[in-house]
Amino acid sequence: MSHNGTDDGCDSDVGVEPGDKLFRFVVHGVLLNAIGAGGLLGNALSVLVLSRPQMRSSINCLLVGLAACDTVLILTSVLLFGLTAVFPYTGRLRYYYYHVCPHITPYAYPIANAAQTMSVYLTLIVTIERWVAVCHPFRAKALCTSSRARWYVLGTAAFALAYNVPKFFEAEVIERFADGELVYCVTADLQFRTESYIVVYIHSLYMIVMYIVPFSALAALNACIVRQVRRAQAERARLSRVQRRELSLATMLLVVVLVFFLCNLLPLVTNSFEVFLSDKFDKLDPLVKMSNLLVTINSSVNFVIYVIFGEKFKRVFLKMFCAAGIWRRGGTRDSPEHTRDDSFASCGERVSLRLARNGTLRRSEARGARRRGGRGAGGQLPRPARALARAHRVLPRARHRAVQHVGRALERPRAVLTALAGAARRRALPLTSTRVLCE
Repeated sequence: MSHNGTDDGCDSDVGVEPGDKLFRFVVHGVLLNAIGAGGLLGNALSVLVLSRPQMRSSINCLLVGLAACDTVLILTSVLLFGLTAVFPYTGRLRYYYYHVCPHITPYAYPIANAAQTMSVYLTLIVTIERWVAVCHPFRAKALCTSSRARWYVLGTAAFALAYNVPKFFEAEVIERFADGELVYCVTADLQFRTESYIVVYIHSLYMIVMYIVPFSALAALNACIVRQVRRAQAERARLSRVQRRELSLATMLLVVVLVFFLCNLLPLVTNSFEVFLSDKFDKLDPLVKMSNLLVTINSSVNFVIYVIFGEKFKRVFLKMFCAAGIWRRGGTRDSPEHTRDDSFASCGERVSLRLARNGTLRRSEARGARRRGGRGAGGQLPRPARALARAHRVLPRARHRAVQHVGRALERPRAVLTALAGAARRRALPLTSTRVLCE
C-alpha cells in the first residue's frame, strides 16, 4: 500500500461535473443495481430448475455453469460500479466508498474479468454443442454428454482464470486525505502497467480473445444453425418428438446468443475506441458506463429467455414453484405433471402399452379394480375401467363365434367325402375316381 498525504481525495473525484454524477447514479446506482438484483434471483432459480433430475443433460449442465459465472459477474459489477455510484451523488455509503471498495477492488476486478471471459466462452461452447446436435445429430450422442459438459465448464473456468491472472497486479491501494479524513483510493500500478503491457495485453490480446475469436465463431456457427432450423421448420410435420424438442432448444439458444450479441456490441465499440482513439477516451465515459450496464443485463436476462422459449424449463419451473391446484383446474393437457406424450388413453392399444410400460403395479391395480367392481361418481365405472369391462364382455363371444365358424368349415369336407363315398357304393365307381374328386 502506497502512502500519499495530499488533501484532494481520490483522483476519480476531482473535476467531476454534477451532470456526470447524476448520469452515473441513474445508470449504475439505480438501473445496474435493480437489474443486478433481479438477475441474481433469476440465475438462482435457473440453477435450481436446471439441476433437477428430469432436466439432466449436457446442454443444461453448460447452462448451469453459465448461470454461475453470470452470478459472479453480477455480484462484482454491483460491488465495483453499482454501490460506488451512490456516494458521489447522494453522499450516502461514504464508508463503503472510501474504505471497503478500495480494498476489495484489486481482487474483485480480476474476478469480474474472469467471470466475463468464462461467460463469453461458455456461450460459445453452448453454441458448438447445439451445432453438433442440430447439424450432426449422429455424432451428438458421443460428443454431447453430461460428463463431457462438466469438463468443458471446468476447462473454461481454468482458461478464464489463467488469462486474467495479470489483472491481479494492475491496481494498487493508496492512502489519501479527504476533508481531513484518511481514505483509501485505487490507482493503476504504473510499474506493472508499462506501455508494452498496455499495447499487447490490454488492447491487442483483449480484442482478439474477447471479441474477434468468439464473435466470429458465434456468427459462423449460428448461421449454420439458423439454416438448419429453417429447413427443419419447413418439414416440421414429419419430425419426431425428439427432433422437435431439439429444434425448440436450438431456437431458445439462438435467442440467448442474439441477446449476447446485442449486449456486447457497445462494449466492442467502446474497446475499439479505446485502442484507436486513446487520446479522446475521456469523452467516452458515458459509453463505458452504458457498456457496464449492458454486460449486467446480458448476465441477468437468461432466466426470462428460458421461461419464454423453453417449454420443458417452464413446465418444471411451474411444477416446482406454482400451486399445483391452479394448474390442475385447467385440465391435464397443459399441466406440468404430464410431460410425456404417451398419456393414458381410454381404450385400445394405448391402454395395453401403458400397462406394460408401468409394470405389475398398475396391472395389479387394474385387476383389483375389476374384482372390487369399484365405481366412480354417479354410480358408473371410470372411463378406462368401462373400456376394459366392455372388452372382457365382447372378447369371449367373439372367440365363441370364431370357434363355431372353424368347426363348420372343418365339417364341410367331411360331409363331401361321406356323400361321395355313398355315391361310389351305389354306382360302383372305382376308388380312384373318388380319390380324384376329393383331391
